[in-house]
Amino acid sequence: MGARALHEGILRRQSARESSARTYARALPIVPVRARGLTIEGADGRRYLDCLSGAGTLALGHNHPVVLEAVRKVLDSGAPLHALDLATPVKDAFVDELFRTLPAGFADHARVQFCGPAGTDAVEAAFKLVRAATGRAGIMAFAGAYHGMTAGALAASGHAPDVRVARLPYPQDYRCPFGVGGPRGAELAARWTESVLDDPRSGVPLPAGMILEPVQGEGGVIPAPDDWMRRMRRLTAERSVPLIADEIQTGVGRTGAFWGVEHSGVTPDVMVLSKAIGGSLPLAVVVYRDDLDVWEPGAHAGTFRGNQLAMAAGTATLAHVRENRLAERAATLGARMLSQLGALAEEYPCIGEVRGRGLMIGLELVDPTGAAPEEGITPPLSGARVPRPAAPELAAAVQRECLRRGLIIELGGRHASVVRLLPPLTITDEQSAAVLDRLADAVEEAARTHTDRARRTRPPGRQQRSSGLAGGAG
Repeated sequence: MGARALHEGILRRQSARESSARTYARALPIVPVRARGLTIEGADGRRYLDCLSGAGTLALGHNHPVVLEAVRKVLDSGAPLHALDLATPVKDAFVDELFRTLPAGFADHARVQFCGPAGTDAVEAAFKLVRAATGRAGIMAFAGAYHGMTAGALAASGHAPDVRVARLPYPQDYRCPFGVGGPRGAELAARWTESVLDDPRSGVPLPAGMILEPVQGEGGVIPAPDDWMRRMRRLTAERSVPLIADEIQTGVGRTGAFWGVEHSGVTPDVMVLSKAIGGSLPLAVVVYRDDLDVWEPGAHAGTFRGNQLAMAAGTATLAHVRENRLAERAATLGARMLSQLGALAEEYPCIGEVRGRGLMIGLELVDPTGAAPEEGITPPLSGARVPRPAAPELAAAVQRECLRRGLIIELGGRHASVVRLLPPLTITDEQSAAVLDRLADAVEEAARTHTDRARRTRPPGRQQRSSGLAGGAG
């Protein structure tokens, strides 16, 4: 059977047999058979640069030698691969390394709970923990958040189908909920939160906890302002509300610090961790202040909370990131990539904003000819940026053009209009240049095609107007 036939046969069987809920496979019709570092080889023989990295799971890229060595060592030792929550040397080494990386002072008074293997399991456990510790039930979360797909985690996410969690404004510049952006927008968001907490008639009782992401990932790669993060820490501490930091995607050097909260100097009460901490294998934990540890034996459990291979791979990954200062490398390279993408945005008005932190980068694609939300209603507030309508179809076209050029990227954001880059922390300067070259070519082609299609479909007699999607600053 030829490579193309093998590739197509596997995809056809996947479509016939797997759930309609599958996601990445729809936009990325590839069949990976080999991978190393940034590179994936498909069954059809094509090679790709992977800037999805398992949705941020692969801090060291695919099949890094230190990860493979750690896994082989456990396999060759005859150690049990499944141990429930029993103490093992592998687990002991993982906890040692994890605690070594925690924000200053946190490990001195911390406990860790191993959960089911996914990040959403850690979020559920964290909610259960703070409810038991405080005797309260409610949770505060933020618009645009993503915390997982199980019932409790989904209820705290921005796309919850019904509201069981108090929702608060998350500060951002381009689509500021108050129309001002910057420090003033962050201040208004903080004041809103303070009012909800303190107003006896806000309709929101004092919650069991507040959960936030240091950078909203699925929400569109929106970094939290450091001052705002510190304000949230003060507000919650003063009211004895445990602060839960969701570091599932932002952790292990991704944002240019080992943990995203370290940019602001904040130490949360609870951290939920998954993805990169397992070194590419399934692992999730909750780390929390020891005075919250009021659980009775068996209050939280899970059959697969003792994944020895994941702990070994995770120990190797955490140590490699720490010892080789890969967080600092992510900060330096990420800043350079953001600068280069900013220059691309100057050339293409269809890029509404470039944003991110470290190697967690997003480009929001917009329709520069569309009316801004305020236009025709009220003028934008003084000094505020004027956001243009999101362009999800254009973003999808950019993703397709990237794939044609051998580049794997993800889409996110409120309207699936944000192109997301999550390369491994081991990406080289040469590889980052190749990624940006392919992305720039994809934006150019998608923008040109989008413009041509818009012109062809414009109703007869309508005045022609340059879209500014391709070429020049328009």
